[in-house]
Amino acid sequence: MQNYEWHCNEVKAMVKANRIPQPKIESYFKLVERVKKEMLPHEVITGNPYTRWFKDAKLSKEEVKHFLQQFSVFSNLFIEAQLKKVINAPTLEAMHQSKEILMNELGVMFRQKGAATAEAKTSAEMDAQLADQSGSIEGGQFKFAAAHFEWLFRMTSHLGLTYADLGKRRNGTKSTLFFCDELSRLYGSEDPHIALGASFAVENWAAAGFWKELVQGLEHFKKDQMPALPLAFFTWHDRVEDTHAAHTWHELEEEFFAMDLDQDKFFIGAKEMLNGVLAFWNGLNNDRLKR
Repeated sequence: MQNYEWHCNEVKAMVKANRIPQPKIESYFKLVERVKKEMLPHEVITGNPYTRWFKDAKLSKEEVKHFLQQFSVFSNLFIEAQLKKVINAPTLEAMHQSKEILMNELGVMFRQKGAATAEAKTSAEMDAQLADQSGSIEGGQFKFAAAHFEWLFRMTSHLGLTYADLGKRRNGTKSTLFFCDELSRLYGSEDPHIALGASFAVENWAAAGFWKELVQGLEHFKKDQMPALPLAFFTWHDRVEDTHAAHTWHELEEEFFAMDLDQDKFFIGAKEMLNGVLAFWNGLNNDRLKR
């Protein structure tokens, strides 16, 4: 681990200046090894069964509708988990970082400091503004149409799904609701050790490529059956996750050296969260096999 490349500049500077005790650094390296052995090989990271099928499938309209309905439930109920993450944040800085995500989900667009935000007159212009993740929500402009759920709704409406069909617990299957409840319990946990493990697990799942598999399958469906179907919600998330891989390690380093991390709790949060994620995708996989 001597050649480990640090991701957090503040931690890197402290290590270089010998301001972190060597036993603490060695403890972190042991954590990294456990992550590689116990977390990253998880099935939902290495080989999501549903998205692996989805990317090359000749999707029917009903299959796409069912997928989008369940995804809308996850997308909307994620707001509950993110709010709990804000409330239970262990530091003010962590609260600010969690608020950035929450408020962007709800419709506050990012803006560069001192930059003016142009008025978006069309949904395409709104999508372009949403795609910009530089800057901060502070001073950003709120738009109802910029909320991620509404962005997804603009897509699902092309398939005949109404507002009443989307985003509510009543619309979710048992496996979808289990996943959402695990997000609230673990990702939004009051225990910072559990929450950090769950957050780190979620970010590694999100950065593992499942967005690309979904985009590939939806692009095939769009080309073959529905040329007007907007895919910006999914293509945007795919681009964002490409930049998040390093950030996951940045957050872990930052939090680890700011607290006395209980590694066993960290891995309980991570593993149970990944099991919750897998339950969601396995539920969708079982649903499509029954059709």
